[in-house]
Amino acid sequence: MTSATPVRLFLVDDHPLVRDGLRARLEALPGLRIVGEAGSAAEALAQVDAARPDLMLVDVGMKDMNGIELAALLLARPAPPHVVMLSMYDNPEYVQRALQAGAQGYVLKDAPASEIVAAIEAVAAGGTFLSPAVSKKLFRNQAPRPLLTPRESEILSAIGRGESSKQIARDLGLSVRTVDAHRQSIKRRLGIEGQAELIRYAVEHTRQFGPDGR
Repeated sequence: MTSATPVRLFLVDDHPLVRDGLRARLEALPGLRIVGEAGSAAEALAQVDAARPDLMLVDVGMKDMNGIELAALLLARPAPPHVVMLSMYDNPEYVQRALQAGAQGYVLKDAPASEIVAAIEAVAAGGTFLSPAVSKKLFRNQAPRPLLTPRESEILSAIGRGESSKQIARDLGLSVRTVDAHRQSIKRRLGIEGQAELIRYAVEHTRQFGPDGR
């Protein structure tokens, strides 16, 4: 992770040892600056204005207020930070509730450090990220389409129409980097490996649901 302007990261977990472990993993990364931490939702809400994080890594299972409720409050604020949920639970219901609250990432606590870093990078770039283990469990429980955000559905439909990332970026008023981050997120969510497979899926998606993705 490298950037001229470091990503400002805030940690929220009610276990001090977990926060210490996350800080030890993440604070040495170039392009990342840890600007605060909290042991509860109340502490996080009290500190967020002063800390001005770009991204918050939030534990789902906190005692005073769970992380999904906290995410909803954070994301309802003016100029909200990005939110990645950190969880012991791969239950599809938790994941869906987190996504509905507006979280852009969901990572399991027992994931390797590289996966947590990948989630931070993807979300900081404007994309989304689900732990592969979470994606697989979700796909065993329901059809994949509801897992895509409205923006991802738009981009998937555009890919199916043969548009390049540059064309999609121009049409949707996004940067090419953001479109590429969405493409990576779509592949992760759908369990797709390469670009050719993504294009095949997108063509079938567009054929089935129409050019507007419905």
